[in-house]
Amino acid sequence: MEHQRIRRVVTGHDGAGRARVVDDSAVEPVTSALLPGCAAYRLWGRDERPVFPDDGAPRPAGAYYPPPAGSRFMVNTIPPGDPAPPPDVDVAAALAELERRMPGAAATMDPGDPGMHVTDSIDYVVVVAGEITLDLGDGERTVVRAGDVVVQNGTRHAWRNHGTEPCTIVGVAIGADRG
Repeated sequence: MEHQRIRRVVTGHDGAGRARVVDDSAVEPVTSALLPGCAAYRLWGRDERPVFPDDGAPRPAGAYYPPPAGSRFMVNTIPPGDPAPPPDVDVAAALAELERRMPGAAATMDPGDPGMHVTDSIDYVVVVAGEITLDLGDGERTVVRAGDVVVQNGTRHAWRNHGTEPCTIVGVAIGADRG
């Protein structure tokens, strides 16, 4: 499956404090044989609060989800149906590759309920194409469509596409403390 191309333009400040475009490039999606048709674009992130002026260089953002005071900016495409790996996939190798490209993401997943996960973050999500069901796992489900937004407050949830077209969501995750 061909995935969309996402162009990322990053600004920063030069030595004299003037605003400049410091990067203009395509971001390749993270894909996995474990989740056919899904694509995750890690657009930007940092593990600490920004301080300006800033030269626009990428900052440390190792884990897929942010620590407290960190942030992540991402786009995810979810195909219709329940993505299932082909029977001949090497699950161990695919999991290792996923961990390399999305560090810590698998650890947030509920192994008994595919797709269900919880993160220590507040997530601002916009549906930009298609529709998706926000499944909170205890029977509460809400369909959100292009133009709708979700404020995800660190709850256990999954995104399920029961439609006929891929759904694209844009999200900003801001790390939070869990009491």
